[in-house]
Amino acid sequence: MFEGPLQDLIDELSRLPGVGPKSAQRIAFHLLTVDPEDVTRLQSALGAVRDGVAFCRICCNISREAVCRICADSGRDRGLICVVEEPKDIQVIERTGEFNGRYHVLGGALDPLANVGPKNLNISPLLQRIGGVLPDRELADSTPEEPRFDDAPEITEVILATDPNTEGEATASYLARLLRDFPGLTISRLASGMPLGGDLEFVDELTLSRALSGRLTL
Repeated sequence: MFEGPLQDLIDELSRLPGVGPKSAQRIAFHLLTVDPEDVTRLQSALGAVRDGVAFCRICCNISREAVCRICADSGRDRGLICVVEEPKDIQVIERTGEFNGRYHVLGGALDPLANVGPKNLNISPLLQRIGGVLPDRELADSTPEEPRFDDAPEITEVILATDPNTEGEATASYLARLLRDFPGLTISRLASGMPLGGDLEFVDELTLSRALSGRLTL
């Protein structure tokens, strides 16, 4: 244990995701040795994140403006929405170059153990975008008074791209139940199964089960 501001800094760094006590200590001691200008730039960047980050009023993605660049792109398919958990997931999908629709960021996944329920996610804005009636009071209570879009295009398909884990599957199932009664709306889920270049003997049972159930006809 160290004394004073150094230990305070180590404690705060240790609270960051993926940063353990040893890593926090290395970062703290590194900051002690860098030029004051470097520390000032770091302080400015942290302040800008705290005060300057905004969220797209349409898709809830991180944005500099009221509407993010993807939602503002007239070349994107406005009838196709890919639902993801976090803004970082958008970057992963965009790198494939295979998707030309819009996104919707939930801001997490359903997790009862962490007290994350439907009202804690951006589910009601998603239903607003589709033009739906909120099905229960819990969601209705979390709905913005004003729609987050100027005009609602006709949505033809919603792709559920939540993570393939327990929380992500629960979230996808919940959304599928909410959306299945919308007329003319296709609901799809990202396929999951065997990774390219992998060996069958090293694939876990759940992944192999998904690969079998989602097999394609050649």
